[in-house]
Amino acid sequence: MNAKATSPTTTAPSQPADDVRKPRSDGEQSRERLLVSAMRLFGQQGFSKTSTREIAQAAGTNVAAISYYFGDKAGLYQSCFSFMCAEAGGNVAAFDQPHFTLRESLEGYYGQMMAPLLKENTEADVMLRLFFREMLEPTGLWAMEVENNIKPEHLALVGVLCRHLGLDEATDDVHRLAFSIPALCIQLLISQDVINAITPHMLSTPEAITEWGDRLVDYAEALFNAEKLRLQRKA
Repeated sequence: MNAKATSPTTTAPSQPADDVRKPRSDGEQSRERLLVSAMRLFGQQGFSKTSTREIAQAAGTNVAAISYYFGDKAGLYQSCFSFMCAEAGGNVAAFDQPHFTLRESLEGYYGQMMAPLLKENTEADVMLRLFFREMLEPTGLWAMEVENNIKPEHLALVGVLCRHLGLDEATDDVHRLAFSIPALCIQLLISQDVINAITPHMLSTPEAITEWGDRLVDYAEALFNAEKLRLQRKA
């Protein structure tokens, strides 16, 4: 979203400069605070029930900063999704490489799915809540995310599975497998509250999260091998 050409309201000379008047480094911090605060509030309350005044107050800035960086509330909402999401199809290269072994592909696949858990500047649960809120109260951005990212990633994973199963084209069973593999990680992402309540140490450090990734790859390989054995028996 391009910033407006006009500047926010000028403060009196005796007052400290507003966030949007500070040097770029401070401005970028202010912009990111607005994004993180907006993601949290939009996720909790939805788009229509969240005001720009609430967002600005939570971010420690003023409403003029939202206009300066994002144009309006709709622009800020769209920027929240751009902040969270990769460019269209951008995650595919992490796991769909012809020279990758199956395990390397699965490691890359789960690596990009679990990246939010390792982010320092925002929280995975905040991002997930915003996605869920958009699914419940759609504005059109979730449909765009499905078309631009989720669908290409699914089809790329299907291609990886077909390659390692020795299939020329995908069957419904391959699609089922490709839906089941991410489901293992989605369950982890949406169950963080449960995991933290029962076994908090299992998400408390980057090393613990990495171990989750290793186990998910093991589980996905087991699913793949079960499907491969089923095809062999059928043949």
